[in-house]
Amino acid sequence: MSVKIRLQRHGSKKRPFYFIVVANSTSPRDGKFIEKLGTYNPLTVPATIRLDRERSLHWLNNGAQPTNTCRRILSFKGVLFLKHLYRGVALGLFDEKAVQEKFEKWNAEHEQVVVAREQAHLKHKADKRTAAVVESVKLVEAKNAAKEAASLAAAAEAETAEEAPAEEVVEAPAETNETTETAE
Repeated sequence: MSVKIRLQRHGSKKRPFYFIVVANSTSPRDGKFIEKLGTYNPLTVPATIRLDRERSLHWLNNGAQPTNTCRRILSFKGVLFLKHLYRGVALGLFDEKAVQEKFEKWNAEHEQVVVAREQAHLKHKADKRTAAVVESVKLVEAKNAAKEAASLAAAAEAETAEEAPAEEVVEAPAETNETTETAE
């Protein structure tokens, strides 16, 4: 029986929310699982991930295989880096204190990247909102200018119609069609 670390879908239609679980590879996607390791919400920016690092590391060391998405999530949260560091301890390259120091340093840098990404997203969102407001103001101003130009043109046309004297129509005298009778 192979064990997988994978996502279990929850949430409503078009609003996904996932549990990160350890499950038998033959069990259905949303079916029976062995242990829940955390949650993943892809709808927030950046995505919200809550994960039990110790239990995830335990299952990875016991041979659980993560799916591609879970591998990215575990990498993002530093579990795969911890596994790598603990492999160095097992090989005698450094001790557990060095592992904790390296991981704390990595985690501090990673948190700064996440905060910068969130701030960039908020700035982009605010810029889009500002651009939309400016665009709508320009559109309203253009409509008002067009209306004003049309009203000025109508007023100018009315003035020219009033100023110009009406052409007097002189009627030509009616021609009479008299036939002269000649004596024959």
